[in-house]
Amino acid sequence: MTKRLYRQYCPVAHALDLVGERWSLLVVRELQHGPARYTDLHARLDGCSTNILAERLRDLEAGGVIERRVLPAPAASTVYELTELGRGLQPVVHELARWGARTLGPPPPDAELAAGWLERALRTAVAGAAPEDACIAFRCGDEAATIVGGRVVPGVADEAHAVVESDPIGLYHALVDGDLSRAAVDGDDHEVLALASALRADPAAAPPG
Repeated sequence: MTKRLYRQYCPVAHALDLVGERWSLLVVRELQHGPARYTDLHARLDGCSTNILAERLRDLEAGGVIERRVLPAPAASTVYELTELGRGLQPVVHELARWGARTLGPPPPDAELAAGWLERALRTAVAGAAPEDACIAFRCGDEAATIVGGRVVPGVADEAHAVVESDPIGLYHALVDGDLSRAAVDGDDHEVLALASALRADPAAAPPG
């Protein structure tokens, strides 16, 4: 399939020529969390056919956004990862996520969330916005992650001041609305509310997804 280009001497048009095709930015979204194999990307990008994914990977590699690397033995797998140019898209993806969160709303009750969604969602929500002294863990089903020192780490940290346990909808309302009615908080709920307030002021927190 011939790639359609804007052919305008404009940085926005040029950027869209590189990453504006369907699925391209979602590939970047996945790779901002680290290198991934083709099979990993295909599993995470539900609805993206194998031929479309292969085409997008070729286009992104040709544009210098991603690159392939062979892991050393015993893995010896080929992975895709962002180049320095591709990593420059991370704040763009982050702000796009926060912008989209304003009208996205909570996840539907039957939403199928991919493994690792909680950690990725929290990273999007707190980047540059979480108070440095916040140390709050979140648990949703089999998923767990902790906001500590403005970063997100996997699992429930021993030093967490509070542990928030809820379903994905409850997590959305806790972070976006500061509504803890659907969540169980073990520890300092005032710190949880302060985090939600900081995220809303930045200007909107991203929901799980």
